[in-house]
Amino acid sequence: MSASKKDMRTPLGRVLAHGSAKSGTGDHIRQRVTAIAMVPLALFFTGFLVSLVGADYETARAALGNPLVAVAALLFVVAAIMHMRIGMQIVIEDYVTGARLRSLALIGNFFFSYAVGLACLYAVAKIGFGG
Repeated sequence: MSASKKDMRTPLGRVLAHGSAKSGTGDHIRQRVTAIAMVPLALFFTGFLVSLVGADYETARAALGNPLVAVAALLFVVAAIMHMRIGMQIVIEDYVTGARLRSLALIGNFFFSYAVGLACLYAVAKIGFGG
């Protein structure tokens, strides 16, 4: 088998020497793992919220103070934020044209994701574990 038959790049890719960025597979796997992790966590969290319909703040706070519920909420937040960040990164890399704009969008996505994640983790920790 000749070398040209092993090369999976398009003719334009061969001319421009653009190859794989080597990160797509890892992102794909992380995206799928977070999606799978969110299914039971989302079902648990939805059931938890439905059970609190009509409850007052103190009852909800006491329920979230249960270590099992607080840890499940924290895991849900972490999985959702990771899933969101990777998904937006893929969209930005695929559809944002221009290197400068793409770089700014990726940096913004990174900081936004972690800011939202930290705010959610702080809120769950304060309500669930705080006084």
